[in-house]
Amino acid sequence: MHLRQWAFWRQRPRLIAYMLTCELAAITCIVLATVTAPTPIGSDWLRLAAVAICATVHLQLSRRQEERRRSRKVTVQIDLVGIWSFASVVVLPVQLALLGIVLSRTQRWFVARRPLYRFAFSTSSVLLAAVATHQMVTAFGPRSWSDLSVPDSITEFGILLLGGLVYFSAQAAVIGIGAILLSTSRPTIRTVLGTKDDNELEALTIALGTVAAILLVNLPAALAIIVVISVIGNRIAEVRQLQVDVRTDPKTGLLNMRGWREGAERALSRVERANGSAAVLMVDLDHFKSINDTWGHPAGDDMLEYVAHALRGATRPSDIVGRFGGEEFVVLLPEADAGEAEQAGERIRRMISELHVPTTDKRGGPVAITDRTTSIGVAVYPQHATGLGDLLQAADAAVYEAKENGRDQVRLAS
Repeated sequence: MHLRQWAFWRQRPRLIAYMLTCELAAITCIVLATVTAPTPIGSDWLRLAAVAICATVHLQLSRRQEERRRSRKVTVQIDLVGIWSFASVVVLPVQLALLGIVLSRTQRWFVARRPLYRFAFSTSSVLLAAVATHQMVTAFGPRSWSDLSVPDSITEFGILLLGGLVYFSAQAAVIGIGAILLSTSRPTIRTVLGTKDDNELEALTIALGTVAAILLVNLPAALAIIVVISVIGNRIAEVRQLQVDVRTDPKTGLLNMRGWREGAERALSRVERANGSAAVLMVDLDHFKSINDTWGHPAGDDMLEYVAHALRGATRPSDIVGRFGGEEFVVLLPEADAGEAEQAGERIRRMISELHVPTTDKRGGPVAITDRTTSIGVAVYPQHATGLGDLLQAADAAVYEAKENGRDQVRLAS
């Protein structure tokens, strides 16, 4: 493919400028580190070789798991290869640490299954984070981890924790800004900072990287243990992602009906044992088909994403929100009576009516979807039904009543 036909050049101009700036900054850091840093000694090269071997073994043993994970996930992918990058950053001279990162990232490219420009950008974020972390750690003076007293060991551990925070935050900042510039819809915490599982995996990576750094200095042969743990960690991460995929709607990030039913059944059981009340809201977007017919299906997808975001903002952490299917969403409100449920429905209806959804028309031109209405049906436990299926049916019947009476309203089941 010709250079001018690369997908990179079809991105937004501000995103192109940002990515090129980050990559130029990463290259500059590599050059400056190579020119200004002290010349590595023999033990530094041996440690680099140890890290490179461990990273290669890790990458090869976990290759199939990473290929499967990446084929199912189109967003930012977190893996445990950062263990070796972080260990290098806090132990090796900066030029060798950056060399080790480039070597491991080059191997990762063959299983990345991502456009080259995205892979280069994510690599630049790792390099920039590595430089920032190395500068912070070295600002406290040279590291010496042999024969430490208890107070000194606490100090050193605090420095490593701070280094991990810098490493995590620098990458999150670089990637997060890129995600904001790339997104065609309103950015959310999920799109900028990743999911809870992503951040937990990143924290585990830094924790294991800290242990690997200590072993690299004091007991290099024991790095084999970290390799085993990292490979097992990759397999556990794959299983967790499968569990999330089975329960999550990929278009909105909300629970799908399988995941919603599981959570709703558990919540309803707790309400029943406590002799409390709960409510089910069925949220149906009015005339949704007209969005697809007028502006195209991508515009409809953008609308669904914004509605999902509005539902998260209009509900409590204890509420269970899911996508029922098509343009319908469903919400379980534990410990809510009829009045509270109707108030929640009105809040959701109002928030959706106030949405301003920037999107594109069928020809790719910019348009905005506004002033959309919603019909919402409400059914309350145990007033209208005692089982989840019956509550859903009652709420669905209330939605049809709302539509028959003019739409754009909240209707309590009769």
